[in-house]
Amino acid sequence: QVQLVESGGGLVQPGGSLRLSCAASVSIFSIYTMGWYRQAPGKQRELVAVIPSGGSTNYADSVKGRFTISRDIAKNTVYLQMNSLKPEDTAVYYCNVRLRVGRVEYWGQGTQVTVSS
Repeated sequence: QVQLVESGGGLVQPGGSLRLSCAASVSIFSIYTMGWYRQAPGKQRELVAVIPSGGSTNYADSVKGRFTISRDIAKNTVYLQMNSLKPEDTAVYYCNVRLRVGRVEYWGQGTQVTVSS
């Protein structure tokens, strides 16, 4: 069982920044992809950004140029740096990890991001 511990959400004004963190309880070398999804009220969960173990990152069109996904191999942690935040970025953000073996995936508990003046 893989545990994912998220942190970094909160309330921020439009144009502000936040950084989300997600620490995995498994070696990053066991992981196929790490990513962030979000779900706004009344909407389906959507991909925000994903970083594979080898290969280029992928972003939703709505966050390109504003959000950056990265990882710290030593800390088994994935980050989401969110800049130029907009009210439409308001959602619960979920960390997602997919393992190499069986492509089994795990979800974090979710962290609320609210962009409002």
